[in-house]
Amino acid sequence: MKPNVLILRAPGTNCDLETAYAFEKAGAATERIHVNRLLEDPSLFEKFQILCFPGGFSYGDDISSGRILSSQLLHNLSDQLQKFRDAGKLVLGICNGFQILIKTGLLIPVDGEPLATLAWNNCQRFQDRWVELKTHANCKNVFLKGIDRLYIPAAHAEGRFVVKDAETLKKFEENGQIALQYAPLDFSKFEEAAKYDANGILQYPDNPNGAVANIAGLGDETGRVLGLMPHPERHIDPTQHPRWTRRDVQPEEGEGLQMFRNAVEYFN
Repeated sequence: MKPNVLILRAPGTNCDLETAYAFEKAGAATERIHVNRLLEDPSLFEKFQILCFPGGFSYGDDISSGRILSSQLLHNLSDQLQKFRDAGKLVLGICNGFQILIKTGLLIPVDGEPLATLAWNNCQRFQDRWVELKTHANCKNVFLKGIDRLYIPAAHAEGRFVVKDAETLKKFEENGQIALQYAPLDFSKFEEAAKYDANGILQYPDNPNGAVANIAGLGDETGRVLGLMPHPERHIDPTQHPRWTRRDVQPEEGEGLQMFRNAVEYFN
């Protein structure tokens, strides 16, 4: 049986169709549901095994990215969201969805002072570019099983991952929560010291936002929740690669597809 995926929409969401396509190509059944439908009938959660918050600009990113939708979910559907996660199901947040995962507490606790957040890019402007990613050695996340590297596009203005303090960052690493990190576009030279500043942060544009520890994606402690800023759903077909006409060997699929396939195979 195909796992059912709930792709949550809100005013301003604009990546739901691409995300549905990615999950369906990976073998899942999808349904795009507006947040108002869930507010009217929270029992809709029960028919799904995977919950995805896609990218876009929910509610125009007024106030801050993902803030309004996060507040809606926290005040009206917090119990249902926690129940969904605690039932052993999977949760994915892409770009704006990553911001929502952090603000709702589905990824990390939100009691008291936030342990981490996503701030404005260091360049102070929107970035739209392809990035090279590596999976952290300690990562135990379901979505990244068997994935060592990814080449996918990123498009955001508030994607700089920051943490409360060094102790929090160390805890994320020890728990296997650091999922994806930005890497030099020439992946074979990842250890090239000249590309990093004194704090170990990869230089722009390889790290397009200045994220601490070059973090592009973070998981929860169970390994069943993942948030990431870049867009895997935008590299599902090989022809989506920016240099697909100049490649010597054309792969059968885009590099982002395996992430969605991992989610489907988790239930098989």
